[in-house]
Amino acid sequence: MKKKNLILLLIVLAFASSCSNDSDDDSNSSATVNKTPNLQATGSSANDILSNVNFDKLLIEITYVRGFRPTETSIDNFVGYLSDRTFKTDIEVTYRELPSPNEETLILDEIADLEEENRTAYNDGSTLAIYIYFADAPSDGDDLDEGLVTLGAVYRNTSMIIYESTIRSLASRSSAITVTDVETATLNHEFGHLFGLVNLGTEAINEHEDIQRDENGNPVLDDNGNPIGNDHCNVEGCLMRAELVFGSSAARMLSLAGKTSGLRSACNLNGNTILKMLESNVARGSAAVPRLDAECILDLQNNGGR
Repeated sequence: MKKKNLILLLIVLAFASSCSNDSDDDSNSSATVNKTPNLQATGSSANDILSNVNFDKLLIEITYVRGFRPTETSIDNFVGYLSDRTFKTDIEVTYRELPSPNEETLILDEIADLEEENRTAYNDGSTLAIYIYFADAPSDGDDLDEGLVTLGAVYRNTSMIIYESTIRSLASRSSAITVTDVETATLNHEFGHLFGLVNLGTEAINEHEDIQRDENGNPVLDDNGNPIGNDHCNVEGCLMRAELVFGSSAARMLSLAGKTSGLRSACNLNGNTILKMLESNVARGSAAVPRLDAECILDLQNNGGR
């Protein structure tokens, strides 16, 4: 009888030890997730996104507030854009619905906090992870009186915010433009910055970066008296055209971009100017969403892209 009890005790102890080890393994596994590579400056992962040297798979983690999921066509268009410009043949998109943060507006610091709480996909082995959040609240930098509304922004090398509620409101003002048109243009433009455009991690072969201007239209100069670039293209009709961001109120848009926020965005896409551009393209019989111009494509090809 004692022998049986001893055997039973040994079995119980072995089981308890196994459970304890499993728990420790899970904890260690979670602790080994290195988030640092996904928390770098915008454009710093351009070559990794464009080429297959270090990563041959792209994982797009899309989170969205309930009721603000992007259209399937927009995401299909977006994946097609990535396939056209990168060498990634394995592109996976995942979706996860989130509750509303119940904020009237969002600053980038709050968006970064939401990412910290909800992001699950980080670089893993040969997989490079991108995080995109579709929000139900507008940017805190919006100024309706000035006619400035923000559609999207990039704030890290693998992080993007899409102001979906603003996109839907903007699209509803036009009979010629759809939500899919605005979503596609926003996603493609903002991801252009994750590609490192323009001079934001992908070097320009031929200079085509526009410059910052003050409220009077005069160039903003650095300490050496040289014009300061604005990370956008100066080629007419390009997807990365600076006009799509700043419109006619560059200084005002720049001041609003980082309002009350410690984080800074490399780009805040201006809804009013992009709506005018989309409508103009449709009126001319062209596709609503613009493409990258030859100079931007040349830059991407030089940095490992197609």
